[in-house]
Amino acid sequence: MKNEMMKGKRAGIIILAVAATVALLLTSCAPGPTAEGKRVEVAAIWGMTGPAAASLQIQTAAIQDYFRYFNEQEAIPGVSIDLTWADDVLQMPLLYSHYEKFVERGMPLIFMEEATGLVGLKDRFEKDKVVIVMPGSGYQEANYPPGWRYGTTSTIAEQAAAVLDYFRENWQEERAPRLALVGIESPWGYEARYATQYAQNLGFEVLPPETIPFVTLDASVQLLRLKDSGADLVYIQALPTGSGPILRDAERLGLLGQMQFAGHQSSMGERVIEMTGIASEGYLMPRPFPWFDETEIPGIELILDTQMKYHGKVMREGEVFFAWASSVVVCEAIKRAIENVGYENLDGPAIKEGLDSIKDFDVYGLATVTYKPDDHRGVTKVAIYQVKEGKIVRISDWREAPVLPTEE
Repeated sequence: MKNEMMKGKRAGIIILAVAATVALLLTSCAPGPTAEGKRVEVAAIWGMTGPAAASLQIQTAAIQDYFRYFNEQEAIPGVSIDLTWADDVLQMPLLYSHYEKFVERGMPLIFMEEATGLVGLKDRFEKDKVVIVMPGSGYQEANYPPGWRYGTTSTIAEQAAAVLDYFRENWQEERAPRLALVGIESPWGYEARYATQYAQNLGFEVLPPETIPFVTLDASVQLLRLKDSGADLVYIQALPTGSGPILRDAERLGLLGQMQFAGHQSSMGERVIEMTGIASEGYLMPRPFPWFDETEIPGIELILDTQMKYHGKVMREGEVFFAWASSVVVCEAIKRAIENVGYENLDGPAIKEGLDSIKDFDVYGLATVTYKPDDHRGVTKVAIYQVKEGKIVRISDWREAPVLPTEE
């Protein structure tokens, strides 16, 4: 019992340490205006404190890192791009309040992550002429139809479907494999369920879904139900505060060899590997971007170099890639917009036109982005990665993520 308590304390310390580290990074990486004083300000609204804070702080720091790098390169002569953020603590009234304030300030572009805002405010974005950029994996209802919302990955469910494809291709038994979806108590956590019909079409037997809190203290009840139902593939839609405890409890219950664990890319990174050790081995995840060890890719080298330059350390977590790719795209769209209409006339519609013009745009070798009138995912390919000997490595080719219907 004492050992289990110590493991739980250690997991909490790791998560808190990550959040504290990134909070310090955020105070030191905001770029200033250029000598000419021309400045383009864009905003972000999400939970900088609360249950998702560790992930969203990493994301925010990475956006600021790229903006700083972009400004230092003087990519838009005489103009800097800066980020300001507002904390909604994952509370929708705060999100709406921050949105109204940013609209009043004339903000042309806002980073937004949470489904309630992305879907609930969708009619406002066009009315207010505000471009919305979704750094993380998209939601079905927010991506189709896209309107004024732009992403840089396929949807959460489409990425999950890519894992289902891979697992089914490698299934050796004659019986149907059994799939269990486990998600946190939020719209983001439920989103993988849009892949349910796709799984059934592939021949999976889909078990009743399991729900966990954002911060999971004990997943024994859920895991024992999965054991009793004979789950073969357990797909986790959670942040490290959920996936880490699940894997740790699966090891304690002796379930690691009985079922294959997989999950959204945000559910696995170096802090989860450190938290769970051998329990992470074999974990599968879909990724629209490569991993830090693939240093032959220019974008990976640039991310590592800028993190060391600005912070003296590297944060090897998947959220960095979401933020980095979306930041590159935002800067490119603003650059094109200024070239088209001039700095003095820059607004939301001009930035939207800049985004709409992006075709086969190379993000430093990390991915290729294309926007179409009815498809604002930007990046549609994924590859399957796996934890092997404590490292995250690619085990499949890059493939188009399945396109899923919005209706569930």
